[in-house]
Amino acid sequence: MNKSVLTNLIAIVVLALGWGLHNDLIMMVGLFALSGALTNWLAVHMLFEKVPGLVGSGVIPARFEEFKAAIKTLMMEQFFTQENIDRFVSGGAAKSHMQLGPVIEKVDFSPSFDKLIEVIMNSSFGGMLGMMGGAEALTPLKEPFIAGMKTSIIEISEKDSFNQLLQEEIDQPEVMADIRAKVAEIIDARLEELTPQLVKEMVQQMIKQHLGWLVVWGGVFGGLIGLLSALIVL
Repeated sequence: MNKSVLTNLIAIVVLALGWGLHNDLIMMVGLFALSGALTNWLAVHMLFEKVPGLVGSGVIPARFEEFKAAIKTLMMEQFFTQENIDRFVSGGAAKSHMQLGPVIEKVDFSPSFDKLIEVIMNSSFGGMLGMMGGAEALTPLKEPFIAGMKTSIIEISEKDSFNQLLQEEIDQPEVMADIRAKVAEIIDARLEELTPQLVKEMVQQMIKQHLGWLVVWGGVFGGLIGLLSALIVL
């Protein structure tokens, strides 16, 4: 059972027990415990929901835009700083030599082969090829050409000289600034997808379980204050 509900039910039971037994001590404990638990439960509820007549309630949905801005500020100033991006890109590229092989393998080189055929057909060899079947005569070369292109480009990308040139380009200040600008655009785009309801649910899911203990301790300390008050009065 929910901690908040359970705490309030226990306080009500203690209050009812004191009322039924005409025992002022037990009744005061139950009354103060219920008061503390209900007050804290209302405070937790007011964080997420607007309560008519209670100024300041529904603070999380009401501060929706500020919440989004805080997320962006946190991401850009703590994680995606210019120094962190530079450290990541420089360290990653220089030490591990970015593996472009898997990317190159997925590239479609068919347009390159088609362009090669076009160049050949428009050259002085075009007439000669026309007598041997034209461009169709070169079709069997397509797969070997593509395989050879991929192998050659992968070999080039794995050379130290290539990685050095790539690193020098990445290290350019304008490139780093562009990377950070792109990251900011991605964060903005994602934040634009957020709605007040979604933000409320996100925060609620993260902290409501822990805020439930406020209700529990509100009931406990309320009960202790009730007990102390009853002992003083009686």
